[in-house]
Amino acid sequence: METFLRNLLLNEKNELHSRNLHISGLLNEGKVDIQDRKVDIENEKVDIESVLSEKGSAFSVKTTVHIHRLFEEFGFDEVFGRSAVMKLLELKGSGASKLLSNLVQAEIIEPVFGYGKGKYKFKR
Repeated sequence: METFLRNLLLNEKNELHSRNLHISGLLNEGKVDIQDRKVDIENEKVDIESVLSEKGSAFSVKTTVHIHRLFEEFGFDEVFGRSAVMKLLELKGSGASKLLSNLVQAEIIEPVFGYGKGKYKFKR
């Protein structure tokens, strides 16, 4: 599904094969022990999905894809600005500024001081 949306919204040219879309075999396998993985998850960065669901924002699919790409690139600890957003998402200046403004208003990102004007990072 993600690959399809990336093709649709970001004009990527990923190949889509029906054999990759089947999930029936996964349901027949035995239970997976996730106890060990829980520790890893707690020590790793929080997934952006939890941040998005916590904020309750109703972003469009395209904006959600942009948020995911930004988070994959910068995570919670990296600082980024408008030019980095423009380059990563291939947006023009006004589009990047509007996206950043919407994310600040939704409290998904926050301004960071000491790195120059117009720098942001994801809120935890």
